Amino acid sequence: MMNMFMNNKDTPYRSTEALRVPDIRLFIGAVGSFTLASRSLAVVIAFQIYQITHSALALGWLGLIEAIPAIALAPFGGYIADHFNRRKVLLITRAVSVICALFLAYISSRAHHQALPGLYAAILLTGVARGFADPASSAFEAQVVPKHVTVNASSWIGSTWICASVAGPAAIGFIFEARGAAGSYLTIAVFFLISWILTVFIRPKYPSVIQEERAVFKSILTGWKALWKIQPLVAAMALDLFAVFFGGAIILLPVYANDILHVGAKGLGLLNAAASFGALTMMLAATRRPPIINAGKNLLLSVAGFGVSIIVFAFSRNFFLSLVALFFSGVFDGVSMVIRRSMLRLLSPDHLRGRIAAAGSIFIVSSNELGAFESGMVAAWIGTVPSVAAGGFVTLLIVALTARFSPQLTSLRFNKYTMNRE
Repeated sequence: MMNMFMNNKDTPYRSTEALRVPDIRLFIGAVGSFTLASRSLAVVIAFQIYQITHSALALGWLGLIEAIPAIALAPFGGYIADHFNRRKVLLITRAVSVICALFLAYISSRAHHQALPGLYAAILLTGVARGFADPASSAFEAQVVPKHVTVNASSWIGSTWICASVAGPAAIGFIFEARGAAGSYLTIAVFFLISWILTVFIRPKYPSVIQEERAVFKSILTGWKALWKIQPLVAAMALDLFAVFFGGAIILLPVYANDILHVGAKGLGLLNAAASFGALTMMLAATRRPPIINAGKNLLLSVAGFGVSIIVFAFSRNFFLSLVALFFSGVFDGVSMVIRRSMLRLLSPDHLRGRIAAAGSIFIVSSNELGAFESGMVAAWIGTVPSVAAGGFVTLLIVALTARFSPQLTSLRFNKYTMNRE
């Protein structure tokens, strides 16, 4: 695995170079606070819904309800990100997140079984906000980060994202046990608010290229056409889409925690945190030796490792072994994340980055939320364990097919010139 991190000997690399920029530090803080809150929210609402329904299918509906608005609105979100102030878009959508968390706390304090429609309604609203927030965040990051520190900043931002993904779920399980769902949602609202405040202090940024006026749908289509021309990026996104769509097991963790491993809300938080901790470990290594020199081959190897880890987790009945399997799934996912984030920054032009990011976010939402729906449906049909195991084997098949039919991705490499050019 360490071969993924071999760098050119003539490339000087300072692991803290990106942190010297004040706006990058603020952006990292905003990302960390928002991620901590959003990942905690995913744990709490999934466990709460499973406690109410005891149904894997109800968990699948949770993913679908968030996916529908996120997918439908993402192309328009990309248009907004390329034509309007990206910072203001983030401020508006993060304010919506604060309101949703407060609403969830309110309905959770007043009802139990009757709260289910309200829970789904709040998640629907977060999906609407996400449709605009994801492309704006990706495009705004490219404005905040100077291109010569793109890879280093991507590693730090990704590491912060994963660190928050570890801390949030791990802590929220204990908070849920102590203060219930309402107290958990109030805690989540505080971190959403911190993210909003940090974003306020980032200096306003403006696109480097002024966009010409054109019809909205034509402008959106321009982003898709630009993405389609970057074949290695399309292949990487498609690989991640199908691997996570079939191989993702996160939405079914409440079933494992409650019915298979019998570890409750605390154990659920640790299971969620295990995968994120594995990704954090790998991303911290990537701040010193980024795995992008042989980007294509490393991406394929990492997704294959992810599939094997999911298969081990599917059949595990031991809590410690399950944690280890999820940890390694995160290790391999961390490699994949750094590579895909760097590819998006380095291969897409700035004036189209919002729309390309919006198109890419549809791949991500489809893999995560629609994958959650698929997992819930299949688990309700054939059982939780067979569903997760089958997903791992399908992931390995997808890697083999990608290696066979996408030579441009397999041969993709980045060098010193590519990373530093303006």
